[in-house]
Amino acid sequence: MSEKLELISFKLCPFVQRAVIILNYKNVDFDVTYIDLSDPPDWFNTLSPLGKVPVLKVGDEVLFESSVIQEYLDEITPPCLMPSDPLVKAKNRAWIAFGGEMMMYVPQMMQAKTEEAFEEAKAGLIDKLSRLEVVHSAGTYFNGDDFALIDAAYAPLLMRLEIFEKLCGVSFLDSLPKIKRWADTLLAMPCVKESVVDELPQLYAGALQRTDGYLASLAF
Repeated sequence: MSEKLELISFKLCPFVQRAVIILNYKNVDFDVTYIDLSDPPDWFNTLSPLGKVPVLKVGDEVLFESSVIQEYLDEITPPCLMPSDPLVKAKNRAWIAFGGEMMMYVPQMMQAKTEEAFEEAKAGLIDKLSRLEVVHSAGTYFNGDDFALIDAAYAPLLMRLEIFEKLCGVSFLDSLPKIKRWADTLLAMPCVKESVVDELPQLYAGALQRTDGYLASLAF
């Protein structure tokens, strides 16, 4: 494509990671600019109507909202990663939105001050993952044997659960064999491994220390 793509976000953002995975998978050239969301530059506030990340710059044009960015990137770069069947495509969109809501459990678990509060958040997450386990295909990826947009959408959540497991010794997927296999497959893919900064685990470790919650007590 003629116009350079630039994603704007912060290093811990799971939603920009969705877009980076897609672009990596398709071998598309792009830039990522990381900002401090607690003290964003003035130019960012001009670009982002909601003050949220990610933002995608396409030449002089700007897009916001991660699901919109995902689908736009998929439409302008081959191969298409959305199902061709309208019903399957619509169901994928619904489950992608479901996954976006599930990401909220990550800060809830990080900020939980007591074991009880952490276990409550963890139980809510596992309940949602259990629903996903039911609808997940028996294939390698969510829809079957082909990598799709929905796989890119869930990889950031699954990566963060793996980070917490390694840092804190907490397991999330033991009762969910299909999700566990899916996570192992996605997190081994180069397009996923290379979608974050190298220091992501260390950044989460630092974030846990700053929150000084229950998870931090397990990690340090």
